[in-house]
Amino acid sequence: MMARARLAEALIPAMAILSCLRTESWDPCVQVVPNTSYQCMELNLYKIPDNIPISAKILDLSFNYLRYLGSHNFSSFPELQVLDLSRCEIKIIEDDTFQGLNHLSTLILTGNPIQSLAWGAFSGLSSLQKLVAVETNLVSLNDFPIGHLKTLKELNVAHNFIHSFKLPEYFSNLPNLEHLDLSKNKIQNIYYEDVKVLHQMPLLNLSLDLSLNPLDFIEPGTFKEIKLNGLTLRSNFNSLDVMKTCIQGLAGLKINHLVLGEFKNERKLERFDRSFLEGLCNLTIEQFRIAYLNKFSGDDTDLFNCLANVSVISLLSISLESLQALLKDFRWQHLEMINCDFEKFPALKLSSLKKFVFTDNKGISTFTEFQLPSLQYLDLKRNHLNFKGCCSHTDFGTSKLKHLDLSFNDVITLGSNFMGLEQLEHLDFQHSTLKQINAFSVFLSLRNLRYLDISYTNIQIVFHGIFTGLVSLQTLKMAGNSFQNNLLPDIFTELTNLTILDVSKCQLEQVSQMAFHSLPNLQVLNMSHNKLLSLDTLLYEPLYSLRILDCSFNRIMASKEQELQNLPRNLSWLNLTQNEFACVCEHQRFLQWVKDQRQLLVGAEHMVCAEPLDMKDMPVLSFRNATCQMSKVIISVSVVTGLLVSVVGVLVYKFYFHLMLLAGWKKYGRGESTYDAFVIYSSQDEDWVRNELVKNLEEGVPPFQLCLHYRDFIPGVAIAANIIQEGFHKSRKVIVVVSQHFIQSRWCIFEYEIAQTWQFLSSRAGIIFIVLQKLEKSLLRQQVELYRLLSRNTYLEWEDTVLGRHVFWRRLRKALLAGKPWSPEGTADAETNPQEATTST
Repeated sequence: MMARARLAEALIPAMAILSCLRTESWDPCVQVVPNTSYQCMELNLYKIPDNIPISAKILDLSFNYLRYLGSHNFSSFPELQVLDLSRCEIKIIEDDTFQGLNHLSTLILTGNPIQSLAWGAFSGLSSLQKLVAVETNLVSLNDFPIGHLKTLKELNVAHNFIHSFKLPEYFSNLPNLEHLDLSKNKIQNIYYEDVKVLHQMPLLNLSLDLSLNPLDFIEPGTFKEIKLNGLTLRSNFNSLDVMKTCIQGLAGLKINHLVLGEFKNERKLERFDRSFLEGLCNLTIEQFRIAYLNKFSGDDTDLFNCLANVSVISLLSISLESLQALLKDFRWQHLEMINCDFEKFPALKLSSLKKFVFTDNKGISTFTEFQLPSLQYLDLKRNHLNFKGCCSHTDFGTSKLKHLDLSFNDVITLGSNFMGLEQLEHLDFQHSTLKQINAFSVFLSLRNLRYLDISYTNIQIVFHGIFTGLVSLQTLKMAGNSFQNNLLPDIFTELTNLTILDVSKCQLEQVSQMAFHSLPNLQVLNMSHNKLLSLDTLLYEPLYSLRILDCSFNRIMASKEQELQNLPRNLSWLNLTQNEFACVCEHQRFLQWVKDQRQLLVGAEHMVCAEPLDMKDMPVLSFRNATCQMSKVIISVSVVTGLLVSVVGVLVYKFYFHLMLLAGWKKYGRGESTYDAFVIYSSQDEDWVRNELVKNLEEGVPPFQLCLHYRDFIPGVAIAANIIQEGFHKSRKVIVVVSQHFIQSRWCIFEYEIAQTWQFLSSRAGIIFIVLQKLEKSLLRQQVELYRLLSRNTYLEWEDTVLGRHVFWRRLRKALLAGKPWSPEGTADAETNPQEATTST
């Protein structure tokens, strides 16, 4: 008892001292790019951390508690280029706060309840180009001290309380201003005096965004003779009459890009008639976009008459019965129809149209011929269209076509050989079903074609003359198809200019010795995800220019000793990972070659043995010549051993998948992870995963590599084995997307249970929960353990709002960055594309 009392007396003062330490000493900032980019988000900081080096160029301090910014607060970071102070509870910004930041180009103050902003708050920012002050309680541009920022190009003051559109006189001192975002304010009326500064000193490159302001009136003549680069008016009007009045108030405006309409989640007007665009006849417009408008009442014959002289017109999510009435004398050169609702394919007759984009539209399935004699660029992807007798100049009414995209459609029957389309340079059929491609040389006339994609078109290539005529082709993608007898034949004879070839996932078992003999300019060759049994380097000997060769995910056991010297001299990147190497004495020379060529072989440390059994899953680099010495194998069997095997067998049967995870932990536990996170979700939520999670994480900065079952699981392997081997073993973290569908899915619950075992083995908090929708507690209690975990742990909740998305992605990226080893890849992108808080449009 005395010893315990003394221990308590010693611990109490120590705990008191620890409790007084500031949070910043415990949670260091994440170093995104060494000595350059730092993320200090949500660290409960009350001051600028001291551990940031003077060389820092990008600093994210968002979601902290800075509250007060005094003079020369950031003078310790003279090289700073991007500073994010979003939602730091800042109320006071004193004079000279940013003094010394001569290189700062981007400053983000989003979401701070600023009460006092000194007139000299932004002094010293001689290079500032972008200022974001969204949700900062700003009530007037007159009170915003930015008149001296002559280098400013973008000013975002959206989501504030600005009632007047009056542009202060100091705008004449901002000659470089290109974008002014005033969306989601309180502006109701716009008068001539408000834009007087634009009449006195025109800002020719200025773009204005007034979306989500409750506009009631625009004084006629206000914009007369004013030139703007862009103007956006979306979800501004409470009635069709108000919209017509305001459009008429724009009379005399000369504008490059005008956007009208509404937002998907901000619909105010139910129906439209053909007269609502009549006021546009008094404007000079170069490019026009209209978005998210419901069905039009009556005939839409004269709807676009006032836009006959526009060069570029874009229709986004518009409900129109047809566009049959478009006049031939319209001067449109570029027409986009995206995610619109049509009753039938528009039979256009526009003599001046050069570019036509018709994608992701609904309500049509059959392609209809049109007459566009000047057309050069045609994009028809993702429409679920069927084509019969494709393709010739009569289908599109032009012989000038250079770009044709028919990807992600339904059945396309090739009934002609592109007669009249000899100028085509780009042709894309990927993920559409092609028929009759083996009937004749369908590409015979396309001697100017440079890019061809027939990936995943459900074809088996039988006809050896399939690519005859493609003498100028530089890129050929044909992944996901098949060949007769699983043999790649000599079908590239005329493709002497080819530089990129993709024949991955074609089930290839053999390659003809003459397959690549006519490709001297080939630089990139993808042979991955096939069934090749050996690395036949003689095949690649004629490829003098080859730099990149991918033979991963095959069944390669070794290469013949005499062939190892036949690889092209320019080859600098060779991927042989995920093959079935035989680490036996018969292939001793090949195994030694692997060790000698570590600089050439990508991921050589991940090349593992498949046989013999005693070396299975061991690194190829660990093979030693001494293993070739014969040794005696002594097998002893006893009753105790048999009993032990029986007991283990029973346990393995009961806890098979958990033991499978434990067995593989020795293999993967100490190595680098292939993926940043394995995503567990219901197939019913796949649209959200593809369109939101994958897009924002894999295409963001920094990018994260996700493991997804539909893309990354190995075909032919059991689902459970894929989940464990490809999902858990190769991922740093696990993302669990919880929804009603998730709870009702036995597979999802199985993956979640394995994830708990994975987390226990890894000894770290590696599971990130995302609640995709609000769940009923009665449903959630069906999974007791999941209910307890969500009750005790912090989880992310998806909210499809501007602020909700902003907070969600930042918190998720922070969670994924924790423990992530830095990679030099993407350094340039991370420096030039910082995370910025902007207003969603």
